[in-house]
Amino acid sequence: MALTSSITVSPSSCERLPNKRLDLTGERMVKDAKRSPAGQSRRRPDLAMSDQARVMALLAEAKRLAAEYYSVTGKPLGVTGEVAEYEAARILKLELTSARQAGYDALEHVDGSPKRLQIKGRCLQDDCKPGQRLGSIRLTHDWDAVLMVILDQTFEALEIYEAQRPDVIAALQLPGSKARNERGALSVSKFRAIGKLRWRRAG
Repeated sequence: MALTSSITVSPSSCERLPNKRLDLTGERMVKDAKRSPAGQSRRRPDLAMSDQARVMALLAEAKRLAAEYYSVTGKPLGVTGEVAEYEAARILKLELTSARQAGYDALEHVDGSPKRLQIKGRCLQDDCKPGQRLGSIRLTHDWDAVLMVILDQTFEALEIYEAQRPDVIAALQLPGSKARNERGALSVSKFRAIGKLRWRRAG
């Protein structure tokens, strides 16, 4: 499958590209900063249950394309966040939100009550430097816990950790790191320290 030259990547990071999303047919990148007349971000309409299966199928295709692109170019494709959501939902049987909520990406029903989960992904290549960080975690939004999905360089899930809101808040408010205090960006090692391992790939 040919990928057009409109796809741009950063060789130093597997994080998603700002203000862009991958058209999941793998054919183009499109702007994700369009605004409605009221000035609000456009959101996906609510999805029927049949559409949920289609979304999962599209995310699976995005994961396949990202792995193929890396094998051909040696560069990551900027879909880490989307693949992390797919892997978390697939492995932990989560319900992905039908629209991009302000604070959480998925729901997990525990003892009859929904738990709101924010999902952060990090793709760790073999030559990654120490101190890798996750994307920003906003404390002003409503969520109950954060999942960290660690992916290998072929976008296969390696580990999933979960940290509860009070522990995340305490870690982000520790003095000494501008990235942590101002941008809400925890390091992978710190998240592992405060979180609980939910899943690890066998072998």
